[in-house]
Amino acid sequence: MGEVKEAVRSRYASVARQLAVLQPSADAGCCQLDGPDCGCSGAYSPDELNEIGLTESVSLGCGNPTMLAELAAGQVVLDLGSGAGLDVLLSARRVAPGGHAYGLDMTDEMLQLANANKSKAGVVNATFVKGSIDSIPLPDSSIDVVISNCVINLAEDKGAVIGEAFRVLRPGGLFAVADMVELDPLAPELKRRLDSWAGCISGTIPIDEYRAALLSAGFADPDFQVHSTQSIPGVDGKVGSAYIRARKPVGI
Repeated sequence: MGEVKEAVRSRYASVARQLAVLQPSADAGCCQLDGPDCGCSGAYSPDELNEIGLTESVSLGCGNPTMLAELAAGQVVLDLGSGAGLDVLLSARRVAPGGHAYGLDMTDEMLQLANANKSKAGVVNATFVKGSIDSIPLPDSSIDVVISNCVINLAEDKGAVIGEAFRVLRPGGLFAVADMVELDPLAPELKRRLDSWAGCISGTIPIDEYRAALLSAGFADPDFQVHSTQSIPGVDGKVGSAYIRARKPVGI
């Protein structure tokens, strides 16, 4: 496991242990338990959170990709980097009856927490799978919608992640994620910091680079909507929370 991936795994293993103790009262920030709010606060309605007995604090994300994805009954959904399982459990409710939601995460502690939250919520059409988002352990053309919440920026090889998402989507399938993007160039010293990478800052890439990766993988009509921005005190550069949508063309 590379340095970046290990830094991410270690951080979110620690976050999972904290959440297991603190929830449902934890006050979590974007991408990290003690981090800043980068646009995700209030993204989830109280009614949908009450349905599964969780609070927004377990999201650790930068938006609500389940809102972006327009899910429908009977669909199969995959959440890349599913963490404590909030978006998977919400998706499972929306695709019932007949649909299924998968959550993929590489961190044992997060998978354990997600399965505990699944049992507590009484959701039966959800499955949490261990694996890496750059090598998804699911068959080709098996998914209707791929979602993710502030996770793809954590990957070293974002092209591999996006290529894997394209592979597992069925023709006509939707890529609908919330992610952090680089809006103004970050200072080189910040880009090298592993703690900042694991905190969803250093691994961000510009929108043009993100769009190019989507087009290179085969996606059509990528769309970006930045809904919140964040500067880093004392350091050059700016990042933002973005909703990103693209579709796998029919016939591929």
